[in-house]
Amino acid sequence: MNKISVILGLIIVLTSTVAELEDDGEAYVETDPEDSTSSVDIPYKSPEISDYKKVYFSEHFDDPAEVEKKWVRSEAKKEGISEEIAKYDGEWKVENPLKDGLTGDKGLVLKTQAKHAAISSILTKPFIFQDKPLIVQYEVTLQDGQQCGGAYLKLLSKASPSLNLKQFHDKTPYTIMFGPDKCGGDYKLHFIFNHRNPVNGSIQEKHCKKPTERLEDLMNDKNPHLYTLILRPDNSFEIRLDNKVVNSGTLLDDFTPSVNPPAEIEDPSDRKPEDWDEREKIPDPTASKPEDWDEDAPSQIVDESATKPEGWLENEPAHVPDPHATKPADWDSDMDGEWEPPLIDNPACENAVGCGAWEPPLIPNTAYKGKWRAPLIDNPNYKGKWRPKMIPNPHYFEDKTPFTMTTVEAIGFELWSMSRDILFDNIIITEDITIAQQWAADTFDKKRQKIAKDSESVIEKLASLTVDYPFLWGVYILALSVPVALLLYCCCSSKSTKKQEDNEILREANKKKTDEPTADTEENEEECEKEEEDDKDLDEEEVQEEEEDQEKEDNAEKPPEENTRRRKVRKE
Repeated sequence: MNKISVILGLIIVLTSTVAELEDDGEAYVETDPEDSTSSVDIPYKSPEISDYKKVYFSEHFDDPAEVEKKWVRSEAKKEGISEEIAKYDGEWKVENPLKDGLTGDKGLVLKTQAKHAAISSILTKPFIFQDKPLIVQYEVTLQDGQQCGGAYLKLLSKASPSLNLKQFHDKTPYTIMFGPDKCGGDYKLHFIFNHRNPVNGSIQEKHCKKPTERLEDLMNDKNPHLYTLILRPDNSFEIRLDNKVVNSGTLLDDFTPSVNPPAEIEDPSDRKPEDWDEREKIPDPTASKPEDWDEDAPSQIVDESATKPEGWLENEPAHVPDPHATKPADWDSDMDGEWEPPLIDNPACENAVGCGAWEPPLIPNTAYKGKWRAPLIDNPNYKGKWRPKMIPNPHYFEDKTPFTMTTVEAIGFELWSMSRDILFDNIIITEDITIAQQWAADTFDKKRQKIAKDSESVIEKLASLTVDYPFLWGVYILALSVPVALLLYCCCSSKSTKKQEDNEILREANKKKTDEPTADTEENEEECEKEEEDDKDLDEEEVQEEEEDQEKEDNAEKPPEENTRRRKVRKE
């Protein structure tokens, strides 16, 4: 018990020391009493731009009044659907995250589900696709998960006259659409851009290839995730998810349909000649069916050697009407027909080999050959698969700089989702990747730190504290060495005692082997001598009693004078 008390005392001291250090090392921030989701251990302030000349749009949503000034909710109606669901009446609110929020950090939240919702804002200055890269970055938190719907943004194209953001809808021209989308088991990370045909001016959507990373877990964990699109003047692109590259390529090679159409196409007016033979193999016209080939022979025949097993009950049907079944009370014979009880397995057949009419089994027919067909040979008239001839594509063009897209004037979310509480935060459009990275470090990275710290185990917390307080290594070593020393002491002590006992037993055994007197032997000899003396005394008393009895008999026969004399002699 003393050893256990010492160990427990050391553990308590260690725990209290670590707890005090944790309390001393935390950075406390005053929180709004009404903000129950804010963090108290990760300091946060709204991010700031270091160089506004390189930034085209930035929004952290921490100032609700400023958000109301910059952002415009759509009042449009979607075309081609019923009036009841055509309105863009989804609810947008600026509020704190439902969990793991930082103090003072807010986001734009789509509150409603199964409703069309659209909101947009004009850029600080338009982005013109010339010689500067485009970096688009924003956060998405699917706080209620995602059943079916998108969380992507659109970069709206510059229009003439200027855009009417109150009429922002699904047909509003956009230059780029970027972000996550999911419906059922189909997970997507969209990057779509609208390409203008330089020949006829038509607009066509170009869809990026799918990313290499699995998106299922990221869209279901309800944590914030950072989406980054980097588009460069050399037509290369890069998509990052939580600062990790998940897709990359070029605008010329990795989009469907291709930016540039093929130089040649199939002649739509070309027709296959009637004598064109596409059969590579044909039946041998010289082959004939053998005379012994019977096409009518069945594949199986009755086994003539089979006999009915003993115990087969031919007079008992396999199924009989259920005697306990009753006609339902609502049975209508006119509507439902004549009622019949359901059939059940015949109880009489339960232990029998079989019931009902017996039939011999079928076996494969050795004479069966099937329908005869002539063997195939190479077709001497085979010309290959016919294809229309190729002609120059009248709509061919070659755009070597698809990066020069339509100028972007505004940014917006035009969504429909079956999940509520989709949070958007920390949007930035810039030409400098370092600005986007710093923006993420001041916002997204702190959120991830908060989540990581909340999920830290005790061991991880001790390790992080040791980095700040190296002297804790001495405490850990002391706390571990004492119980180890006690354990070694107990083990060694028990081994020494056992060794002494073994030596004592061995020494006693050697004494007995060499006839050397031992304590046990001496005691046994003394007991034996005492028993022999007691037996000797008993024998003498018995002899004396027998002599006295004999004397009495003799005295009775002899005269009294002699008896008196004998008594005198015995007395002397």
